Amino acid sequence: MFEIAKQRLEPVFNHIDINEEVISRLSVPKRSIIANIPVRMDDGSLRVFTGYRVQYDDTRGPTKGGIRYHPKVNLDEVTSLSFWMTVKCAVAGLPFGGAKGGVTVNPKELSLLEVERLSRGYIRAFADVLGENRDVPAPDVYTNSTIMGWMADEYSVIARRQEPSIITGKPLHLNGSQGRECATGQGALFVLNEYARHRGWEVSQKTVAIQGFGNAGYHFARLAQTLGYRVVAVSDSQGAIYDPKGLNVKDVFRYKTENSELASVYCEGSVCNPLDYQTITNEELLTLDVDVLVLAAMENQITQLNADKIQAGTVLEIANGPVTPQADEVLESNGIAVIPDVLANSGGVTVSYFEWVQNKAGFYWEEKEVVEKLQKIMRREANLIFDLAQRYQCSLRTAAYIHGVERLAGAIDQRGNSKLFNSSK
Repeated sequence: MFEIAKQRLEPVFNHIDINEEVISRLSVPKRSIIANIPVRMDDGSLRVFTGYRVQYDDTRGPTKGGIRYHPKVNLDEVTSLSFWMTVKCAVAGLPFGGAKGGVTVNPKELSLLEVERLSRGYIRAFADVLGENRDVPAPDVYTNSTIMGWMADEYSVIARRQEPSIITGKPLHLNGSQGRECATGQGALFVLNEYARHRGWEVSQKTVAIQGFGNAGYHFARLAQTLGYRVVAVSDSQGAIYDPKGLNVKDVFRYKTENSELASVYCEGSVCNPLDYQTITNEELLTLDVDVLVLAAMENQITQLNADKIQAGTVLEIANGPVTPQADEVLESNGIAVIPDVLANSGGVTVSYFEWVQNKAGFYWEEKEVVEKLQKIMRREANLIFDLAQRYQCSLRTAAYIHGVERLAGAIDQRGNSKLFNSSK
């Protein structure tokens, strides 16, 4: 997976001249740490879980990246994600490098108390390499604000002082930020709206299908529907539902939360009434004839095996790495635009940056101010990337990587390179 991730850099070097030292620096992570985390289970037994933290590059500032709990977490995956975070923070213009962490575990098999012990154990295992000016974690797949609150609390116990800026994505009453919960979906919608403006779309005429109905997918769907987009399909890990007339996003999410399954419903008060809809598979959702296909689940969802079946006019990546490089080529040849993850899902890390700033300052903003600041950054960076794609006649992904790599290269070069030191002889 890491080798696939690095393939994203190859088209960049066809358009801009980058010093060889920059390429060398961005080809390998700065630091990779593996730790075994012992956890006392509710039945008294002891289990040992494997945890990871990869700090890819800190040239532009302390590293930043989420912690995920998933059975498939491994060093290769975490390294790839930390690479993407490095580029993403540069794309968004944030004073951060990239990192990522994770634990190989199925959290659905653990009790809440066991998840808490695991989360505190993760911080104990990695506390020596974390810090508000060193490496700042955040939530990711199957972690949330509650878990971040436990982790921040455990770090304060170890450090013997309150240091809320050590972790972002915390609950509001534990020094979290307004607007963080919906930031990833909100940021992605700001980017899509700019794309729609460039294309001259009438958004009320556009249909959207969303793979992944977790936090990011739900908030994107909710906000998009408010603006007039017609959300016709959503999915979770169990399957998908489809109604060409459109779904009631808030009601679908409420039903899923209460019943652990997807269904198209209309809710009034405490009563939810079923509506007509089709049950389809995740694979079928990917191939629906819609205007926008939103990928908000996991990596490698569109590959060279199914890329030719995609009918959407535009693909919006809210998940990290949901389209492989080989699939990118197929989609591009078929005239399908891909709004890349390093731009589209950077709203989450941007509001994490806001939380970090607020924690360090001890001064907190209202949600309206957070959203306004997020919109300003997402619109600015999206338009810069759209302009680069036009200038270089390249894909939006290549333009985004050009944008991020130029900022990384500037930071690396300005610390000194072979050209500088040879010129001083």
